[in-house]
Amino acid sequence: MVDLPRFSFTIPSIETCPSTDTSEKDVIGAIFSHLNMPLIPEAHNAEEINEKPEEPEEKVLVPVQITDRIFFLDLANKKQTTIPWQVFELEDIEELHLERNMIEAIPGSICRLRNMKVLYLNKNNIREICEELGELKSLQSLDLSSNPLSPYSLDILSQLRGLRQLRLYDVNLDEFPVEICKHLHHLELLGLSSNNLNCLPKEIINLTKLKEIYLQNNRFEDFPTELCHLYNLEIIDVEKNSLSVIPDEIASLKNLNQLFVAFNNLTAVPDSLSQRLKMAVLDVSHNRLHKLPRSLKLLTEMKEFGLSGNHLAAFPRQIRRWRSLSVVYMKNCALQVVHPSFAKLTAMKILDLRENLLEEFPREICALENLEVLSLDDNMICEIPQSVARLSQLKCLSVTGNKFFSFPEEILLLQSLEKLYMGQDLGTKFTELPMEIYKLQNLKELYLENNELEYLPPTIGLLNNLEILDCRNNFLIELPDSICQIQGLQKIFLESNQLFQLPEDLDSLGKLQVITLYGNPMMYPPVEVFSQGMEVIYKYLQEQRRRKAMAIKVQAWWRGLMVRKGLGAFTEVLRMLKRAKKEKKEKKGKEKGKGKDKGKGKGKKK
Repeated sequence: MVDLPRFSFTIPSIETCPSTDTSEKDVIGAIFSHLNMPLIPEAHNAEEINEKPEEPEEKVLVPVQITDRIFFLDLANKKQTTIPWQVFELEDIEELHLERNMIEAIPGSICRLRNMKVLYLNKNNIREICEELGELKSLQSLDLSSNPLSPYSLDILSQLRGLRQLRLYDVNLDEFPVEICKHLHHLELLGLSSNNLNCLPKEIINLTKLKEIYLQNNRFEDFPTELCHLYNLEIIDVEKNSLSVIPDEIASLKNLNQLFVAFNNLTAVPDSLSQRLKMAVLDVSHNRLHKLPRSLKLLTEMKEFGLSGNHLAAFPRQIRRWRSLSVVYMKNCALQVVHPSFAKLTAMKILDLRENLLEEFPREICALENLEVLSLDDNMICEIPQSVARLSQLKCLSVTGNKFFSFPEEILLLQSLEKLYMGQDLGTKFTELPMEIYKLQNLKELYLENNELEYLPPTIGLLNNLEILDCRNNFLIELPDSICQIQGLQKIFLESNQLFQLPEDLDSLGKLQVITLYGNPMMYPPVEVFSQGMEVIYKYLQEQRRRKAMAIKVQAWWRGLMVRKGLGAFTEVLRMLKRAKKEKKEKKGKEKGKGKDKGKGKGKKK
């Protein structure tokens, strides 16, 4: 699990404070002019913005919402190779985002931003940390992740004595600087994931205020026991290492409430862990566990539990005491049954039982009336019980790769369902979708890939909230015209079917962004059209509809002309044709008769 920053970096606007001086208006305007982007878009629609000619850089329009004192500035993902010089004029700024650019150096002018509290420079090309950065005594949160940093320049960070959050993910660290451990006594969050660390310096015990440490994806073979002396630790993440044992000393961390040790080589969970009664999140997924200690039943505050990828001898009955449990991951645990006591975990919201050996839908699940997400993919389930209707809060159901002989109509009882996954790449394929599918009125995403569907029922057009429809790898011959009624539809996946045409009114779907048609014998529109994307497809459909309308008009004109000539009735036209044919035949017979009489007359005269 990646730690979440406590400071939001998705704020769309700039925090301001009123003042009489207006000097920084020009500064901030110049920055955004330098980036060829407006500071705050005017209240125009998208078409007007696109049509408006780009103004020269020297003409900077400063919106009235911007005042002189700027506290927040977001220049993330703007393809900058340097920090614009105008930034260093903003001496009141407290939060600056420069992540996801191509910045190669931090200029010494950074020291002018003495009020800076939050600085994001992650995902750039910075190699050296300038000494002036150490002068930002107000800095509380710093992110330098995903930069090719020189390890020798990291000691400068030890001067930031007020720092509370330091993120150094993916900076190719082989050793964590001792100087940081000696001086950053206020540090509460330390992120060192995705490096090459195999141990921590003993001096790390000086970070007595540390609450969160992230060491995911390093090279630890032994659990860093130094952490067991940091008594304020609440979160430890050592996922994706090579740990074989969790030390008993972990019991000394009385505030520990989240422990992530997934993707290691653990063969046992220590009994001492049960002493941490505040434990709310425990992830031991993808280890070599066959059972859990009975003492874990004491962790009654547990809310999230991960056990996936461990081949258990039996269902872990310890969790029946965890009445606050809301999230459980037990994917690929070789489970054949679910213990009846599972029905008592009524706080459950997310349950993952994928890739097990379940032959029946666990009826205990039907008692979990607060369940919102249920995944039972790749089991051997043949049917769903009627009692599934009790899951009145269920929003997402995934049952791909099972043994259903037909679409289980009990699913239609789940009125709150928003996402349904019914692809059968590994399971028994079904050939039709029930007409009653329209009952799932809240459905937003429907996945039916890898089945043997030839048609979709016309009632699918009544799914007014549908946004995504996935019918890849079926036998669809045509789409119902009613699909054009689903005005919110955004994506349709139709690869590898037997379609040769699209509904002619498909362009009425104004929100449709994606339609995939490869692997179909398409004629309407042909491959050279649909391969160019939605805009070209829509133009083609509109042109075909225009031609069809023109043909209808021509036919109507011709029919009107015939009516005016007294030939409008179809039976009259048939009589005309028969009469003309008869007259032609009679005329031809008379001509032959005249020829014979003429020949006879000549003979007599002779």
